Amino acid sequence: MNINIDFSEYKQYLKTKKEGEKYYIFDPIRKKYVILQAEELVRQLVLEYLVRDRGYSKNHIQVERLFTVNTRRKRCDILIFDADTLPYLLVECKAATIPITQDTFDQIARYNLALGVPYLVLTNGTTTYCCQMNHETESYQFLEDIPLGED
Repeated sequence: MNINIDFSEYKQYLKTKKEGEKYYIFDPIRKKYVILQAEELVRQLVLEYLVRDRGYSKNHIQVERLFTVNTRRKRCDILIFDADTLPYLLVECKAATIPITQDTFDQIARYNLALGVPYLVLTNGTTTYCCQMNHETESYQFLEDIPLGED
């Protein structure tokens, strides 16, 4: 079930700059400018949505979090922690030109083997899915919206 979110309305909050031939976008979580690429634009729009509309605290969000899956080091795009500092919501962002397929679902599912979050979000900025995990039954349920933050 695709969630209909218009991330373009959050462009007004993004800060960009150009140095030489390169464009940069400010990441308010990492508190620095990073090279503006298609996937990074989606990530920054999603961050604005999560903070402004879903009520997540910037203090509970990590970007490009390192972790290990089967002895391989991986990075997740966005990881949100709950009030008890437990991983709560995992977001995988793709560039707008990358379709959301079974392969992209498999990627976030592999990441979640290591993280064990209750909620997964997968988006390319146009198509967005959110599912709630049931780790006991090893099943999931698609949701009609992204859960609200606790803050």
